Amino acid sequence: MPELPEVETVRRGLLPSMEGAVITRAQVNRPDLRWPFPDRMADRLTGTRVNQLRRRSKYILADLDSGETLLVHLGMSGRMTVSGDPLGQFVHDHPQAEKHDHVVFDMENGARITFNDPRRFGAMDLLETATADQHKLLAVLGPEPLGNDFHEAHLVDSFRNKNSPVKSALLDQRIVAGLGNIYVCEALFRAAISPRRKAGQISANRVASLVPIIREVLEDAIKAGGSSLKDFRQADGELGYFQHSFDVYGREGDPCKRDGCGGEIRRIVQSGRSSFYCAQCQR
Repeated sequence: MPELPEVETVRRGLLPSMEGAVITRAQVNRPDLRWPFPDRMADRLTGTRVNQLRRRSKYILADLDSGETLLVHLGMSGRMTVSGDPLGQFVHDHPQAEKHDHVVFDMENGARITFNDPRRFGAMDLLETATADQHKLLAVLGPEPLGNDFHEAHLVDSFRNKNSPVKSALLDQRIVAGLGNIYVCEALFRAAISPRRKAGQISANRVASLVPIIREVLEDAIKAGGSSLKDFRQADGELGYFQHSFDVYGREGDPCKRDGCGGEIRRIVQSGRSSFYCAQCQR
């Protein structure tokens, strides 16, 4: 499933074609994805202007001049790609429609935004912009890891007396929003902290050190266009490249990249998810 860097990469790729532009025609080709589309979604979107295109955790949010906000979740295999962009940032003409093109936005500037989702685990909803943050999917989220509300004091306080492994704590969206399995593994490696360590047993100084490291990992991934392991594509259809820079994720049995370590990467299963780490240098 795309994590924060992949969703942010898609958002940035959509900005030139969507933000400030009018949706001249919205086409909805099926009644549902993970859940049913809102009533009359195509009619409610057609003719509206996208005032702002933003991200909250792993959701893309398009604030419209109608007073509603379109919420988009890519799910496991969802893609939002741009064609026909008059700004010249996307080289592809409008492609032929494909089987899994479930929602299509034709913009006044000539761009076309296509939401394609073969596995149909993605989702869209329409919320009242004024109360969007109170939506059940958004209200429970913790601070954004790249925002000012995610700081050392917050993480130290969140970990205090917590008996779960640090890996599980960082995946808790109430503590920090948008982190997923890949980037937690990578951040813990850079911090030299084992994913098996109990969050409440890590010193405050080491917990605090995770904040800039998490930001660094996410920013590095965004610069690389995210990670393409299976289905993820950027808005121009290109792959992300951060998977070529993984220190631990997916590298079971490979030598540790830390200078002078000499260990090898192991894989364990925590709460049904694979954790990759070096038992030699991550303590």
